[in-house]
Amino acid sequence: MTRRDLPNLITLLRILLVAPLIWALLDGAYGTALALFLVAAGSDGLDGFLARHFGWQSQLGAMLDPVADKLLLVALYVSLGVIGFTPWWLVLAVVARDLLIMGGALAYRLLVGRLDMAPTLLSKLNTVLQLTLVLVAILARGLGWLPHWSADLLIYAVAASTVLSGIHYVATWSRRAWQETHQA
Repeated sequence: MTRRDLPNLITLLRILLVAPLIWALLDGAYGTALALFLVAAGSDGLDGFLARHFGWQSQLGAMLDPVADKLLLVALYVSLGVIGFTPWWLVLAVVARDLLIMGGALAYRLLVGRLDMAPTLLSKLNTVLQLTLVLVAILARGLGWLPHWSADLLIYAVAASTVLSGIHYVATWSRRAWQETHQA
């Protein structure tokens, strides 16, 4: 094991944090859930920084990082649905978008070829909104207070960005697949 492996180890740590984070959230241990959420979110930034800054990118990291992100967010959103903070239609939209992206990536790889998928600006905005809603949910449940309009506003912002970024991914990668398979 070398320093080059550090980003992948941090990503694995994020995957390992999913179960205790979800357990804490479902158990109502919001202080613990908040701490674990912040560590998981920070680890996502740290592994990416280390990989880019020091040139420690790897094929494993390129696959593992988005899987860790999707696993964390999907588990969190299902949990938010279970505790009644978010409506189930939003949980289904978040899960469907991620399944669509993963299925589309797999199809592209199998049918077209190499896939160098980078998150779009819209996708990054969606992730920020999704994480913000999780943070607000944990804080609201932990503190016992949150203006209803703020949660509703975030829920609809997450819904809109989830749908729009899903459509954007489908359109972008469909166009690229068409161009790749129909080049002269």
